[in-house]
Amino acid sequence: MNFDFSEEMLQLRDQARRFLTDRCPTSVPRRILDTAEPYAADLWQSMAEMGWLGAAIPEDYGGVGLGRLAVCVLAEELGRAVAPVPFSSSVYLATEAILQFGSDAQKDEWLPRLAGGEVIGTFAMAERAGAAVPDRLAATVAGGRLTGTKLAVPDGDIADFAIVAVNGGSGAWLYLVDLKGPGVTRETVTTIDPTRSHAKLTFSGAAAEPLPGSTGAATVRTLLDYAAVPMAFEQVGCAQAALDMANAYAKERFAFGRPIGSFQAIKHRVADMYIQVELARSNAYYGAWAVNSGSPELPIAASVARIAACDAGWFVTKENIQVHGGMGFTWQMDCQLYYRRSKLLALALGSAREWKRRLIAELRARNTTETAAA
Repeated sequence: MNFDFSEEMLQLRDQARRFLTDRCPTSVPRRILDTAEPYAADLWQSMAEMGWLGAAIPEDYGGVGLGRLAVCVLAEELGRAVAPVPFSSSVYLATEAILQFGSDAQKDEWLPRLAGGEVIGTFAMAERAGAAVPDRLAATVAGGRLTGTKLAVPDGDIADFAIVAVNGGSGAWLYLVDLKGPGVTRETVTTIDPTRSHAKLTFSGAAAEPLPGSTGAATVRTLLDYAAVPMAFEQVGCAQAALDMANAYAKERFAFGRPIGSFQAIKHRVADMYIQVELARSNAYYGAWAVNSGSPELPIAASVARIAACDAGWFVTKENIQVHGGMGFTWQMDCQLYYRRSKLLALALGSAREWKRRLIAELRARNTTETAAA
């Protein structure tokens, strides 16, 4: 079985890499770190003009119809560039939720605007510290009005609307809320990576429109599974950039009259980094196959992709700092950009520990089914 991307997808990857190399050098995320800008609006608009925001949106709704594999390809390059844009919130989650669970009217209204960059969407789920479990959500909707609080919502301070997860019982579990409407309070919160803004959202009787296809807690988990795969690609891209940075530095930094990369301790360190990246990439490709084919293995594929990507992101970006030695910890070095982003992405859809629990539960369920069938 060939898990590699098609020629069309490889051309998209090369185009995206050239574009981001030119338009998003590390000075761009540093600009967001050093100023009050919540995201790179100029870069976001350019991405919209290139059709990236509508990559998975069918042409009938104003997108380019390249499918979910294109989103994975773009995600990896955005991770490599540590791009300070709300792509994951708006594309992996908000757009995906409307595509899968929205009504025809909701698709007609929101998808063309998402594809064109006219609006930014996000996804709000977590309500307290610890694991965000759909069955334990406290946010409620009564009479079309949402009440509750969501913590650390990615891009919640800049998004135009949010897909909000609630415990809907026998009704809808996902609701669309206009964040600029009455009954919504936003409070910006600080995270380890200020290049991706977050906010606390408080809903006090805010108008909420149900996504009619979102019935049951499994709906929320399905959305997270679909988002976990491109998120894993973004983490792989970030880890790959850190590996490239460490490798380049090991070749150009001299100590005792020779490149530090010639020393066994550095060789082994970089080799371990490479292994982690390739392991994460192979699992991400498995996830991409499951997403693209609609395979029932998606919950398992998404879990292993997420776990491997979290492990690789943390390990490689940490080791990149170690390869750079004392300089790696300074503000002047770019090592911090990759470390910050990897730590943030590792918590974006729930920690690796939560995904390990999900994987164990899925494997047990599958084994039980196979045993019963035998």
